[in-house]
Amino acid sequence: MKYLAIADELRGRIARGDLPPGARVPSTRRLATDHGVAMATAAKALALLGQEGLVHAEPRSGTVVAGREHRGGRRGLTREQLVRTAIAIADTEGLGALSMRGVAARLGVAAMAPYRYVRGKDELVLLMADAAFGERGYPAKPSGDWRERLTLGGRTLWSLFRRHPWLAQLGPITRPLPLRNLATHGEWALSALAELGVDAATLCNLHVLFFSHVQGMAVHLEREQNALASSGLTEEDWMDHQGPAVTAMAAGHPTFARMLADLTETGYDLVLDDIFELGMRALLDGLALRFGR
Repeated sequence: MKYLAIADELRGRIARGDLPPGARVPSTRRLATDHGVAMATAAKALALLGQEGLVHAEPRSGTVVAGREHRGGRRGLTREQLVRTAIAIADTEGLGALSMRGVAARLGVAAMAPYRYVRGKDELVLLMADAAFGERGYPAKPSGDWRERLTLGGRTLWSLFRRHPWLAQLGPITRPLPLRNLATHGEWALSALAELGVDAATLCNLHVLFFSHVQGMAVHLEREQNALASSGLTEEDWMDHQGPAVTAMAAGHPTFARMLADLTETGYDLVLDDIFELGMRALLDGLALRFGR
Protein backbone atom coordinates (compact mmCIF):
# COMPACT_ATOMS: atom_id res chain seq x y z
CA MET A 1 0.00 0.00 0.00
CA LYS A 2 1.20 3.51 -0.77
CA TYR A 3 1.03 4.81 2.79
CA LEU A 4 3.27 1.95 3.93
CA ALA A 5 5.83 2.85 1.26
CA ILE A 6 5.83 6.49 2.41
CA ALA A 7 6.18 5.43 6.03
CA ASP A 8 9.06 3.09 5.10
CA GLU A 9 10.89 5.89 3.33
CA LEU A 10 10.53 8.26 6.28
CA ARG A 11 11.45 5.50 8.71
CA GLY A 12 14.63 4.91 6.73
CA ARG A 13 15.54 8.60 6.71
CA ILE A 14 15.07 8.72 10.48
CA ALA A 15 17.18 5.58 10.99
CA ARG A 16 20.01 6.95 8.81
CA GLY A 17 20.00 10.26 10.63
CA ASP A 18 18.86 12.24 7.58
CA LEU A 19 15.98 13.33 9.81
CA PRO A 20 17.52 13.66 13.30
CA PRO A 21 15.50 14.12 16.52
CA GLY A 22 13.68 17.45 16.43
CA ALA A 23 13.86 17.75 12.63
CA ARG A 24 10.66 18.74 10.91
CA VAL A 25 9.05 15.95 8.90
CA PRO A 26 7.58 16.87 5.49
CA SER A 27 4.02 18.08 5.84
CA THR A 28 1.01 16.08 4.74
CA ARG A 29 0.61 18.35 1.72
CA ARG A 30 4.29 18.01 0.77
CA LEU A 31 4.22 14.21 1.09
CA ALA A 32 1.04 14.05 -0.98
CA THR A 33 2.63 16.19 -3.71
CA ASP A 34 5.99 14.39 -3.72
CA HIS A 35 4.44 10.91 -3.83
CA GLY A 36 1.41 11.69 -6.00
CA VAL A 37 -1.10 10.49 -3.42
CA ALA A 38 -4.14 11.89 -1.65
CA MET A 39 -3.59 13.90 1.53
CA ALA A 40 -5.47 11.22 3.48
CA THR A 41 -2.90 8.65 2.35
CA ALA A 42 -0.02 10.89 3.43
CA ALA A 43 -1.74 11.52 6.77
CA LYS A 44 -2.09 7.77 7.27
CA ALA A 45 1.67 7.35 6.83
CA LEU A 46 2.38 10.01 9.45
CA ALA A 47 -0.19 8.42 11.75
CA LEU A 48 1.62 5.09 11.50
CA LEU A 49 4.94 6.69 12.45
CA GLY A 50 3.18 8.50 15.30
CA GLN A 51 1.80 5.22 16.61
CA GLU A 52 5.32 3.80 16.51
CA GLY A 53 6.56 6.78 18.55
CA LEU A 54 8.94 7.94 15.81
CA VAL A 55 7.31 11.35 15.26
CA HIS A 56 5.07 13.70 17.21
CA ALA A 57 3.32 17.04 16.71
CA GLU A 58 5.14 20.13 17.97
CA PRO A 59 3.26 23.48 18.37
CA ARG A 60 4.18 25.98 15.61
CA SER A 61 6.60 23.46 14.07
CA GLY A 62 4.38 20.71 12.70
CA THR A 63 5.35 17.06 12.87
CA VAL A 64 8.92 16.47 14.06
CA VAL A 65 11.10 13.45 14.69
CA ALA A 66 10.73 12.29 18.29
CA GLY A 67 13.67 12.23 20.65
CA ARG A 68 14.30 9.25 22.88
CA GLU A 69 12.20 10.79 25.63
CA HIS A 70 9.12 10.72 23.37
CA ARG A 71 9.54 7.20 22.03
CA GLY A 72 7.73 4.20 23.32
CA GLY A 73 4.18 5.48 23.01
CA ARG A 74 2.04 8.48 23.96
CA ARG A 75 0.47 9.07 27.33
CA GLY A 76 -3.22 9.76 27.78
CA LEU A 77 -4.66 12.35 25.40
CA THR A 78 -5.79 15.69 26.83
CA ARG A 79 -7.85 18.53 25.39
CA GLU A 80 -4.76 20.77 25.59
CA GLN A 81 -2.78 18.30 23.46
CA LEU A 82 -5.63 18.12 21.00
CA VAL A 83 -5.89 21.90 20.64
CA ARG A 84 -2.12 22.48 20.39
CA THR A 85 -1.73 19.71 17.80
CA ALA A 86 -4.56 21.19 15.73
CA ILE A 87 -2.90 24.64 15.95
CA ALA A 88 0.38 23.14 14.77
CA ILE A 89 -1.35 21.63 11.72
CA ALA A 90 -3.18 24.87 10.87
CA ASP A 91 0.01 26.94 11.33
CA THR A 92 2.06 24.85 8.92
CA GLU A 93 -0.54 23.58 6.44
CA GLY A 94 -3.46 26.02 6.65
CA LEU A 95 -6.94 25.74 8.11
CA GLY A 96 -8.16 23.94 4.99
CA ALA A 97 -5.87 21.01 5.77
CA LEU A 98 -7.28 20.59 9.28
CA SER A 99 -9.56 17.64 9.95
CA MET A 100 -10.48 15.61 12.99
CA ARG A 101 -8.99 12.53 11.37
CA GLY A 102 -5.78 14.41 10.57
CA VAL A 103 -5.41 15.60 14.16
CA ALA A 104 -5.90 12.05 15.38
CA ALA A 105 -3.27 10.88 12.91
CA ARG A 106 -0.73 13.42 14.16
CA LEU A 107 -1.39 12.34 17.73
CA GLY A 108 -1.16 8.66 16.87
CA VAL A 109 -4.58 7.87 18.34
CA ALA A 110 -7.75 6.29 17.01
CA ALA A 111 -9.74 8.41 14.55
CA MET A 112 -12.65 8.78 16.98
CA ALA A 113 -10.52 9.60 20.05
CA PRO A 114 -10.69 13.44 19.62
CA TYR A 115 -14.48 13.29 19.81
CA ARG A 116 -14.18 12.46 23.49
CA TYR A 117 -12.96 16.02 24.03
CA VAL A 118 -14.81 18.10 21.39
CA ARG A 119 -18.04 17.64 19.48
CA GLY A 120 -16.41 18.24 16.12
CA LYS A 121 -14.18 20.44 14.01
CA ASP A 122 -16.20 23.63 14.57
CA GLU A 123 -15.77 23.43 18.32
CA LEU A 124 -12.10 22.52 17.95
CA VAL A 125 -11.47 25.57 15.76
CA LEU A 126 -13.06 27.85 18.35
CA LEU A 127 -10.85 26.35 21.07
CA MET A 128 -7.82 26.81 18.81
CA ALA A 129 -8.69 30.45 18.16
CA ASP A 130 -9.26 31.20 21.85
CA ALA A 131 -5.91 29.61 22.75
CA ALA A 132 -4.12 31.52 19.99
CA PHE A 133 -5.60 34.90 20.95
CA GLY A 134 -4.61 34.19 24.54
CA GLU A 135 -0.92 33.89 23.75
CA ARG A 136 -0.34 37.62 24.17
CA GLY A 137 -1.93 40.17 26.48
CA TYR A 138 -1.49 43.71 27.79
CA PRO A 139 -0.05 45.53 30.81
CA ALA A 140 -2.24 45.43 33.91
CA LYS A 141 -1.88 49.22 34.21
CA PRO A 142 -2.21 50.90 30.78
CA SER A 143 0.08 53.82 30.07
CA GLY A 144 0.23 56.38 27.29
CA ASP A 145 -2.52 58.18 25.44
CA TRP A 146 -5.25 56.61 23.31
CA ARG A 147 -3.04 56.56 20.22
CA GLU A 148 -0.16 54.76 21.90
CA ARG A 149 -2.48 52.17 23.42
CA LEU A 150 -4.32 51.57 20.15
CA THR A 151 -0.99 51.18 18.35
CA LEU A 152 0.06 48.55 20.90
CA GLY A 153 -3.28 46.78 20.45
CA GLY A 154 -2.91 46.71 16.67
CA ARG A 155 0.66 45.45 16.75
CA THR A 156 -0.23 42.78 19.31
CA LEU A 157 -3.06 41.46 17.15
CA TRP A 158 -0.87 41.63 14.04
CA SER A 159 1.81 39.55 15.77
CA LEU A 160 -0.76 36.87 16.58
CA PHE A 161 -2.10 36.81 13.03
CA ARG A 162 1.52 36.59 11.85
CA ARG A 163 2.12 33.60 14.12
CA HIS A 164 -1.20 31.95 13.21
CA PRO A 165 -2.21 33.06 9.67
CA TRP A 166 -5.39 30.95 9.74
CA LEU A 167 -6.88 33.20 12.46
CA ALA A 168 -7.84 35.79 9.87
CA GLN A 169 -9.87 33.23 7.92
CA LEU A 170 -12.35 32.30 10.65
CA GLY A 171 -15.30 34.52 9.83
CA PRO A 172 -16.58 37.91 8.70
CA ILE A 173 -16.38 40.94 10.95
CA THR A 174 -20.20 40.97 10.99
CA ARG A 175 -20.19 37.70 12.97
CA PRO A 176 -17.71 38.20 15.83
CA LEU A 177 -16.45 35.10 17.57
CA PRO A 178 -17.58 34.68 21.23
CA LEU A 179 -14.06 34.09 22.56
CA ARG A 180 -12.89 35.18 26.01
CA ASN A 181 -9.33 35.90 24.91
CA LEU A 182 -10.45 37.82 21.84
CA ALA A 183 -12.59 39.96 24.18
CA THR A 184 -9.39 40.93 26.01
CA HIS A 185 -8.03 42.48 22.81
CA GLY A 186 -11.38 44.14 22.18
CA GLU A 187 -11.48 45.70 25.65
CA TRP A 188 -7.99 47.12 25.21
CA ALA A 189 -8.89 48.77 21.91
CA LEU A 190 -12.30 49.99 23.10
CA SER A 191 -10.85 51.61 26.22
CA ALA A 192 -8.42 53.55 24.03
CA LEU A 193 -11.05 54.57 21.48
CA ALA A 194 -13.43 55.65 24.27
CA GLU A 195 -11.08 58.55 25.00
CA LEU A 196 -12.24 60.11 21.73
CA GLY A 197 -15.50 60.96 23.53
CA VAL A 198 -17.86 59.31 21.04
CA ASP A 199 -21.26 57.68 21.57
CA ALA A 200 -21.68 53.91 21.84
CA ALA A 201 -22.61 53.34 18.19
CA THR A 202 -19.63 55.34 16.93
CA LEU A 203 -17.36 53.57 19.41
CA CYS A 204 -18.50 50.21 18.06
CA ASN A 205 -18.04 51.33 14.45
CA LEU A 206 -14.52 52.62 15.15
CA HIS A 207 -13.57 49.35 16.80
CA VAL A 208 -14.86 47.42 13.78
CA LEU A 209 -12.83 49.74 11.53
CA PHE A 210 -9.69 49.22 13.63
CA PHE A 211 -10.02 45.42 13.80
CA SER A 212 -10.89 45.25 10.10
CA HIS A 213 -7.59 46.91 9.20
CA VAL A 214 -5.61 44.29 11.12
CA GLN A 215 -7.68 41.32 9.97
CA GLY A 216 -7.96 42.61 6.41
CA MET A 217 -4.18 42.74 6.04
CA ALA A 218 -3.75 39.39 7.79
CA VAL A 219 -6.13 37.62 5.39
CA HIS A 220 -3.33 37.64 2.82
CA LEU A 221 -0.89 35.73 5.05
CA GLU A 222 -2.50 32.29 4.70
CA ARG A 223 -3.56 33.02 1.12
CA GLU A 224 0.12 33.48 0.24
CA GLN A 225 1.00 30.24 2.05
CA ASN A 226 -1.67 28.41 0.05
CA ALA A 227 -0.58 30.00 -3.23
CA LEU A 228 3.02 28.95 -2.61
CA ALA A 229 1.98 25.39 -1.71
CA SER A 230 -0.30 24.96 -4.72
CA SER A 231 1.89 26.64 -7.36
CA GLY A 232 5.39 26.09 -6.03
CA LEU A 233 6.15 29.70 -7.01
CA THR A 234 7.44 32.31 -4.57
CA GLU A 235 6.10 35.86 -4.77
CA GLU A 236 9.14 36.86 -6.83
CA ASP A 237 8.77 33.86 -9.15
CA TRP A 238 5.09 34.61 -9.66
CA MET A 239 5.76 38.26 -10.51
CA ASP A 240 8.48 37.25 -12.98
CA HIS A 241 6.07 34.78 -14.58
CA GLN A 242 3.30 37.40 -14.79
CA GLY A 243 5.61 40.17 -16.03
CA PRO A 244 4.48 40.22 -19.70
CA ALA A 245 0.80 40.12 -18.74
CA VAL A 246 1.21 42.97 -16.24
CA THR A 247 3.06 45.06 -18.83
CA ALA A 248 0.29 44.48 -21.35
CA MET A 249 -2.33 45.36 -18.73
CA ALA A 250 -0.60 48.71 -18.12
CA ALA A 251 -1.11 49.78 -21.73
CA GLY A 252 -3.54 52.69 -21.85
CA HIS A 253 -3.17 53.38 -18.13
CA PRO A 254 -0.39 55.98 -17.93
CA THR A 255 -0.22 56.41 -14.14
CA PHE A 256 -0.05 52.67 -13.62
CA ALA A 257 2.59 52.37 -16.34
CA ARG A 258 4.75 55.14 -14.82
CA MET A 259 4.53 53.52 -11.41
CA LEU A 260 5.62 50.15 -12.82
CA ALA A 261 8.51 51.75 -14.67
CA ASP A 262 9.71 53.56 -11.54
CA LEU A 263 9.40 50.44 -9.38
CA THR A 264 11.28 48.38 -11.96
CA GLU A 265 14.11 50.92 -11.94
CA THR A 266 14.34 51.40 -8.16
CA GLY A 267 13.35 47.92 -7.06
CA TYR A 268 10.36 47.14 -4.86
CA ASP A 269 9.33 44.46 -2.38
CA LEU A 270 5.73 44.26 -1.19
CA VAL A 271 6.15 43.80 2.58
CA LEU A 272 2.89 43.29 4.45
CA ASP A 273 4.42 44.41 7.76
CA ASP A 274 5.27 47.79 6.24
CA ILE A 275 1.83 48.21 4.71
CA PHE A 276 0.20 47.27 8.01
CA GLU A 277 2.18 50.01 9.79
CA LEU A 278 1.37 52.53 7.03
CA GLY A 279 -2.32 51.74 7.35
CA MET A 280 -2.23 52.03 11.16
CA ARG A 281 -0.62 55.47 10.98
CA ALA A 282 -3.12 56.65 8.38
CA LEU A 283 -6.04 55.35 10.44
CA LEU A 284 -4.82 56.98 13.66
CA ASP A 285 -4.01 60.26 11.89
CA GLY A 286 -7.53 60.29 10.50
CA LEU A 287 -9.10 59.66 13.91
CA ALA A 288 -6.99 62.38 15.52
CA LEU A 289 -8.04 64.87 12.86
CA ARG A 290 -11.69 63.86 12.87
CA PHE A 291 -12.15 63.96 16.65
CA GLY A 292 -9.69 66.69 17.55
CA ARG A 293 -7.39 64.43 19.52
